[in-house]
Amino acid sequence: MPTAMRDEGMSAYVEIGGHPTWVVDGGGSGEPVLLLHGGLSNSDLLLDSIGPSLAERQHVFAFDRRGHGRTADTVAPFHYSDMATEAVQVIDEMVRGPAHLVGWSDGGIVALLVALQRPDVVRKLVVIGTNYHHGGLLPVEPDPASPLMQALGEAYTERSPDGPEHLEVVYAKAIAMLSSEPTLTTSDIAGIRHPTLVVAGDDDAMPLSHTCSLYEALPKGQLAVVPAASHALPVEHPELLGRLTADFLAGEPPLTLLPVRRAEPHGGDAAGVAE
Repeated sequence: MPTAMRDEGMSAYVEIGGHPTWVVDGGGSGEPVLLLHGGLSNSDLLLDSIGPSLAERQHVFAFDRRGHGRTADTVAPFHYSDMATEAVQVIDEMVRGPAHLVGWSDGGIVALLVALQRPDVVRKLVVIGTNYHHGGLLPVEPDPASPLMQALGEAYTERSPDGPEHLEVVYAKAIAMLSSEPTLTTSDIAGIRHPTLVVAGDDDAMPLSHTCSLYEALPKGQLAVVPAASHALPVEHPELLGRLTADFLAGEPPLTLLPVRRAEPHGGDAAGVAE
């Protein structure tokens, strides 16, 4: 099994569901956090952008999903349900206990599905630039010439064991999935009982109305809209996003002076409580 050191931790290929999968123990101490990268991305993006902030208070893990980063593809199409199964297997094999899930874009969708399917393996959720229904995405085709898409393409070429020519296959699979998945409803989202931070850029890939409906459906939701930010929020504002995420994961339920959504059903003290 090939291994390589990364900072305090270690990266290696691990058999996940019978498929060699690139997993990373990024080091740190405290409760475990599993980073879930976006579509056409890889684990390094979140490890490099927000990983350092999280490792100050949490133990960071990550992995490259099938067909992404250093994990080879298979002939199967992409489905979010399969990605959620993959994430659960990584938690079982690598983390060995409930973990905080921090997901960007597709990774946020995976986090929501894991929380619904296996709530026992989840502590808290942070979902960044995440839609819960495919209809929530704005009808904007990614520009292949944009700096972000260029960087993702270069990262794929540098890492993929399938070779650079396979990027077209992965891209086609991703677009096919995005056009029909996910299909969650706000009623489904209401079943997520874990504390969840919803984060979006003010110029994200989904309208703020969709982001707010996700937040409002969550029984223990919190919301952060970052100004001057797009869907590339982890790259644009890594330190701010890292601080927001780390503070949320380490914090207690919010205590506010004028609670409305978080007010106790039968009253309470002047400060109010969070749950």
